Amino acid sequence: MDTLIQQVLNGLLLGSLYALIALGYTMVYGILRIINFAHGDLLMVGALVGLSSLQGLQVALPDLPGVVQLLLATLLAMASCAVLAIVIERVAYRRLRQAPRLAPLISGIGVSLLLQTVAMLIWSRNPLMFPQLLPLDPIQVTPGPTGAITNATALTSIAIALAVMAGLWLLVERTRLGRAMRAVAENPQVASLMGIDPDRVIVITFAVGGALAALAGVMMASNYGSANFYMGFLPGIKAFTAAVLGGIGNLRGAMLGGILLGLIEALGTGYLGQATGGVLGSNYQDVFAFLVLIAVLVLRPSGILGERLASRA
Repeated sequence: MDTLIQQVLNGLLLGSLYALIALGYTMVYGILRIINFAHGDLLMVGALVGLSSLQGLQVALPDLPGVVQLLLATLLAMASCAVLAIVIERVAYRRLRQAPRLAPLISGIGVSLLLQTVAMLIWSRNPLMFPQLLPLDPIQVTPGPTGAITNATALTSIAIALAVMAGLWLLVERTRLGRAMRAVAENPQVASLMGIDPDRVIVITFAVGGALAALAGVMMASNYGSANFYMGFLPGIKAFTAAVLGGIGNLRGAMLGGILLGLIEALGTGYLGQATGGVLGSNYQDVFAFLVLIAVLVLRPSGILGERLASRA
C-alpha cells in the first residue's frame, strides 16, 4: 500500500506537468488543426530562462525571499516563452495555414531543432543545477519507516498546475476571449464577419500555450533540480501522447490524459521490476507513454473524451 500511494503521488506530479504541456498542443490543434512539435522545447526555454532569471535576481536582490525570487523568475520565463511562441507562430506557421499538413509539421520539427541548438550555444550542453528555493524536507504521508513521502515543492507544483488548468478552462468556457477562440476554431471566416480578428485569437492562443509550457518547465526543473537544452523533447512527446489519449482538441481531455499518463507511467515504474522478476527496471519507464499512444491509436483514435475540433460559440 505504501508503494501504491508513493507511486500515485509521483504520478500526480508527472501528470500535472504533462497536462500543462498537453494543453498547449490541444489549443493550437483545436484552432489551426496543426501539431506544434516545437511546443515541447518551449518548456526547455522556460526552464533555462527561469534559471538565468533566478541567478540574476540572486545577484541583484540577494535579500529577497527565495519564494519571491522563484515567483518572479517564473513570471519572466512565462512572459519570454509567450513572446517566443508568438514569434514561432508568425515565422513558422502563419504562411502555412492553408498548406498541406506535412508542411507545418516539418516546419515545427525544424523550429524544435533550432531552439535546441540555440539553447545549447547559450547555456552549454551540460546539465545546469536549478536552485532549490522551496523546502525539500520530506513530508510523511503514511506512517512507518518505508511510508510514502513527498515534499513541499511537489505539493506546490501539483496545486499550481490544478489551479492553472481550472483557470484556463474557465477562460475558454466563460469569457469573451474564450468564445472568440471557439468561434475561430469552428469557422474563422464566419468569425471574422462577426467582428472577431482570427489572427489576434491565434496569436493569443500560441502565447497562452507558450506560457503554460514555461510554467511546466520551471516546475520540472524545481522538482528534479536541473535543466538542460534537451529536456523538452521527451516530455513534449509524452504530452502529445496525453493530448491524444484524452482527445486532441479537447481541453478536459488534455487535462485528463496528462494525469492518466503520469499515473500509468509512475505505477508501471513502481511495479515493472516486480512483475518481470527484475528483468525490467525503472529505466524502462519511457516505454509506457508510447505503448499508451499505440493502444489509443489502435483501439480509440478519438481519445477517451473524443476529439473536439470546435464547439458552438
